[in-house]
Amino acid sequence: MDFNFSQMEAADRYRLLTNFVGPRPIALVSTRSVEGQNNAAPMSFFNVFSHDPAIVVLGIQTRPDGEEKDTLRNIRKTGEFAVNMVDMALAGGMLVCGLGVEPDIDEIALAGFDSIPGTQIAAHWVAQAPCAMECRVERLIDYNRRVIVLGEVVHMHVRRDCLDAEGHYVDPAVYQPIARLHADNYITSDRQFEMPSPGLASVQGRLAKKEA
Repeated sequence: MDFNFSQMEAADRYRLLTNFVGPRPIALVSTRSVEGQNNAAPMSFFNVFSHDPAIVVLGIQTRPDGEEKDTLRNIRKTGEFAVNMVDMALAGGMLVCGLGVEPDIDEIALAGFDSIPGTQIAAHWVAQAPCAMECRVERLIDYNRRVIVLGEVVHMHVRRDCLDAEGHYVDPAVYQPIARLHADNYITSDRQFEMPSPGLASVQGRLAKKEA
């Protein structure tokens, strides 16, 4: 089947894109309003963009009526946010944070999480998160009803048991993030495997034997 995106409704484009582009990592984005109100919401239009500088990217769409979500409003006003990575232990609370509540509701507390003030930013991060990244806005790109947020990671909190003995690499037996597939379908990384590169020489050698 072929789909001409220029002639499709936005909802149909969303369905196809999110069904086939996955799994997508989940950012539980926590922000703090200028009045000091905590906010948290999950975002699956998210990924790491660069390491030098350290940049993560979020895609945040407005509500159907065009009003900006609390997360984006806080990001615009304060210029900062935290990205909390989500594993199975946080999965249920992540869904709670995605519920539509009034701006004066603290979703972090509503989900049963504990919040910790940032080290370099005012926004709080989720204490139970296996990893949390404090970010400052590098730039905002307004694009129709969506805003692309580029945030520079200025500080990272990592739960000690998620790293190996040397503290260099993730321990895959402990850190098993979940990711979004489509609709209410998610996936977890509890089945991991190593797949080393075959090396160019090996591939070229196989081709040479096949052609001989």
